[in-house]
Amino acid sequence: MPAKKSKKGPTKGSGGKGRRALEGKKGTLPAEQRHWYADKQRAREKEREDRRRAAPAGAAASRRPGRGGLELLIGRNPVVEALRAGVPATRLFLVNSLDKDERVSEAAKLAGAAGIEIHEVTRPELDRRCDSSGQPDAVHQGIALQVPPYRYWDADDLRESATEAGQPALIVALDGVTDPHNLGAVARSAAAFGAHGLLIPERRSAGVTMAAWKTSAGTLARLPVAQATNLTRTLEAYKKAGIFVVGLDAGGDTALDDLPFATDPLVVVVGSEGRGLSRLVRETCDAVASIPISGAESLNASVAAGVALYEVARRRSSGQGR
Repeated sequence: MPAKKSKKGPTKGSGGKGRRALEGKKGTLPAEQRHWYADKQRAREKEREDRRRAAPAGAAASRRPGRGGLELLIGRNPVVEALRAGVPATRLFLVNSLDKDERVSEAAKLAGAAGIEIHEVTRPELDRRCDSSGQPDAVHQGIALQVPPYRYWDADDLRESATEAGQPALIVALDGVTDPHNLGAVARSAAAFGAHGLLIPERRSAGVTMAAWKTSAGTLARLPVAQATNLTRTLEAYKKAGIFVVGLDAGGDTALDDLPFATDPLVVVVGSEGRGLSRLVRETCDAVASIPISGAESLNASVAAGVALYEVARRRSSGQGR
């Protein structure tokens, strides 16, 4: 049987047209040598500068945005404090037929002056918005502010800001505190007793969520919060910069009323309610102080922080040294 003929006809050579494919590709120019590189770098710098200017609670030092998208800040005091501090926001929600007080009126006035959209909604609609933002059964008091995620300070920037404040630095660090309500309560005490900011670990720690905002009664709009990639290393860096580190723990080596370094630049480290200070953080402390108590095994982290900060403020106002 004769072989079938190819319908395509005889195969022809490439005539050298495929030679370049056989030779392989030449080296690729590094990014910095390409024509668009300088423009792209300038665009990135501008974007970083824009983010820095838009950051709340001490924008000049903010570096790390929180996770997630837009969030709802609820409650009359937190909303007013945030608007007073110039926290960037996109919308102010007010329940229609709301019994207005001075805080509601001020919030509406500040939002209008800042060009923030004001939306009147029904109470059930605001309830649904709170529920979808992860705050079911939240007491919004008929007012909510839509804000971007919190932008944390850089730990070094917080240290520099505290040391340049014209008085001995006072920073509160949280070690293993995972309840945002505790973080908010600590922030409230820290602001009341003159602390310059909070320092929290980047992982395994409560962050500045809406629950923390509300518990702080708005003080988180004014009090800087910095994140540390590694809390122990950051505390060691603070010590090298001349700041003493004192931990609070039930098994401390000194009593709170004999707190060392109270009038010096100081970081007060508060551990979790359950396990207290972690081993590495405890070893980093210059001293570990305990609060004498009876009738309970331990104090809530925010209560312990408030007691310690009051003692520091008292010692500083009276001029008592170590």
